[in-house]
Amino acid sequence: MTELERRATEMRVDIVRMIAEAGSGHPGGSLSCADILAALYFGGVLEHDPENPEWEGRDRFVLAKGHAAPALYAALAQAGYFPKAELATLRKLGSRLQGHPDSNQVPGVEVSTGSLGQGLSIAAGAAAGLKLDGKPQAVFALLGDGECQEGQVWEAAMFAAHRRLDNLVAVVDRNGLQIDGRTCDVCDPGDLGAKFAAFGWDVTEVDGHDAGALVEVLGAAKADRAGKPHAVIARTVKGKGVPFMENEAGWHGKAPSAEQAADALAALEGAEGKEARRG
Repeated sequence: MTELERRATEMRVDIVRMIAEAGSGHPGGSLSCADILAALYFGGVLEHDPENPEWEGRDRFVLAKGHAAPALYAALAQAGYFPKAELATLRKLGSRLQGHPDSNQVPGVEVSTGSLGQGLSIAAGAAAGLKLDGKPQAVFALLGDGECQEGQVWEAAMFAAHRRLDNLVAVVDRNGLQIDGRTCDVCDPGDLGAKFAAFGWDVTEVDGHDAGALVEVLGAAKADRAGKPHAVIARTVKGKGVPFMENEAGWHGKAPSAEQAADALAALEGAEGKEARRG
């Protein structure tokens, strides 16, 4: 198991624990994007400083699919933005770790999100602002594939291409499921790569669970300033790492019972231990 794989597995363990403790949350889409966040935060892609979250030299990250907040919290806690023990307060009264991320309370959260479809617009605005100020930093946005059914996503895509925002990278967590079932059955988004390309974006597709490939693709997109915004279509599995959650739409927004959480943690920690013994 590589260091990035270990980071992602640790994040998945934290996701299951905190959602089970809260008794509510969104495990499926949080688990599917763990490798993407591991690549960004621990693979040298995202410039950031846990000691100074408002550092002007930081790259910006927008979690457009705000319901996957447990994944972001797990990454931020691992990175040192706040103590890992605080993860146990998810969704509890008085906790700053709300069900959707709050930039006014949580260090490292760039913007409050939750209303699907708005995140890419916010990211595009941030990228445009950096361009106007002559600053070199990049902006990353992580979208859900169900979220791409929102019209505002495509308004933002049109704006970003028109403004030549080559400092913007949109990553689509393409797990093929949403709260009501398969995306192709609910409202088929079709070939998302072809759609972004038609809007004038540079497009790359990647295995969203291959941490090394993610680092390479995301790093290349960040470095490419040839006049086009970048879309990375990451093929993922909803509920990744927990066998009974994988590819099951029912785990979009349902917390596991204590017994189910124990089974999930056994699967995750067992896989980590097996890889460690092989090494």
